[in-house]
Amino acid sequence: MSFNKNSVEYENYLKNVKLRKIKIFITQIVLLIAFFVLWEVLADKNIINTFLFSKPSDIYSLFISYTSNGTLIKHVWVSVYETLIGLFIGSTLGIIIAIMLWWSETLAKILDPFLVVLNALPKTALAPIIIVWVGAGVEGIIVTAIAISIVITILSAYNYFTNMDEEQIKMLKSFGATKSQILFKLILPGNIGNLINLTKINIGMSWVGVIVGEFLVSRYGIGYLIVYGSQVFKLDVVMMGVFVLAVCAWGMYEVVNLIEKFYYYRQRRIKG
Repeated sequence: MSFNKNSVEYENYLKNVKLRKIKIFITQIVLLIAFFVLWEVLADKNIINTFLFSKPSDIYSLFISYTSNGTLIKHVWVSVYETLIGLFIGSTLGIIIAIMLWWSETLAKILDPFLVVLNALPKTALAPIIIVWVGAGVEGIIVTAIAISIVITILSAYNYFTNMDEEQIKMLKSFGATKSQILFKLILPGNIGNLINLTKINIGMSWVGVIVGEFLVSRYGIGYLIVYGSQVFKLDVVMMGVFVLAVCAWGMYEVVNLIEKFYYYRQRRIKG
C-alpha cells in the first residue's frame, strides 16, 4: 500500500507513527519511574536489605556529593576518554583489516582459523596478560578495549563486504571497474548503515574492555569506582557507578543513533 505524500492519508499515517513513538517513550519513562519508586518503597519497608541493594535516594545523594566536589566528573572523563580512543582505533583498524581480507581471498583463507579462535576466546580473560605486555596505565586499558572490539569488527565487516550483491559487482566489472573502484563505489557506500550498526555494538564492547582494565589497574575511572565501592562494602558507590556507566554508554549509543538518522535522512533527500 502506498500513499501520496501530499494526501490526507499520508499525513494521518505520519501522525499515527509519531503518536506511537510518543506512547512508547511515555511507557518507557513510566516503567523506569515505577522501578525506582518500587525500589525505594521496598528499601524503606526493610523488605530488601539496603546494605546489599542500597536505595535510589541514597544513590542520588551520593551522586550529588561526588558531582559537587568534582570526583565523579574526573572518573567519568577518564573512562569516556579511554572508551572513545578504544572504540575509534578498534573500529577503524578492524574495518581496514576487513577490507584487506576482502581484497585478498588468499589472505582471508589464511587468517580465517586464527580469527575464529580469537573470536571464541574470552577476551576479558586475556586482559591481565595485555596489561602486563602494554603496561599498567591508560595504554593497557585502551589496548584491552581494542582487543575486545577488533575481532568482532573484522568478522562482521568482512561478512558485510562479501555478501554484497554479486550481480552489481559483475555489472561494474563488465564496465571495466577496477577492484579499488568497486570498493569505493559499491562495497563501502553500500555498507555505511551496517558499519554504523557495528559501531553501536562496539560501544558496548569498548566499555567492557575499559571497565575490565580499570578493575585491574586503574586508580581512576568508573570501573575503579565500582571496584573501590565493592572492596569497602559501600554498595551506594557501586550502584552509583553502575548507573553512571549505563548513562554514559546510552549517551554514546544515542550519538551514533543520531548520526545514523542523519545519514538516512540525507540518503532520502538525495533520492528525492
